[in-house]
Amino acid sequence: MTRHAGARLGRQAARLLAGSGECPVVAGLTDAELAGIEAEFAFEFSADHRAFLHAGLPLDPPGQGGHWPDWRYGDPDDLRARLAWPVNGVLFDVEHGTFWHDSWGPRPAESKEAVSRARRHLADVPVMVPVYSHRFVPSGRGNWGHPVLSMHRTDIIVYGADLADYVQNEFGPAPHRPGTEAPATIAFWKDLVT
Repeated sequence: MTRHAGARLGRQAARLLAGSGECPVVAGLTDAELAGIEAEFAFEFSADHRAFLHAGLPLDPPGQGGHWPDWRYGDPDDLRARLAWPVNGVLFDVEHGTFWHDSWGPRPAESKEAVSRARRHLADVPVMVPVYSHRFVPSGRGNWGHPVLSMHRTDIIVYGADLADYVQNEFGPAPHRPGTEAPATIAFWKDLVT
């Protein structure tokens, strides 16, 4: 697959969403806006997510907030919190003793030390970027075509084989929920998919 395939996939997802009528879609983010977001929040959009947002910026319908990240006018603290959601969810489960990744070695007896050690390990995992609510795709300009993950703490499921499949699953004329057979592909996060 080429870089252009990622852009085509993102545009296809944008067309599917716009055609669904599920939410307002306004003028897409410009290259300068996308670069500014990436600089401010220290990540890069994947090729498909970038093309999706360039084709049109989905927003929540009036009176319904909190689902689509407003990358143009959203509160920077809210956007940072959304970006931190996956890691913070894992840390919550570590703190409460319900999760420890085998690759981290023996779990410290003290919860505070376990969280500290987990935080150091999680600093090296791929950044997950919110698409909608708690649905995420991996960051990285060279990435595209990865499954969209629904992430709630360490309860992670595949919600679409890729961005276009996700939009069809969540917003299509006959939405269907998880059950896709697509394997998760992102380092660390794929280990948590149930």
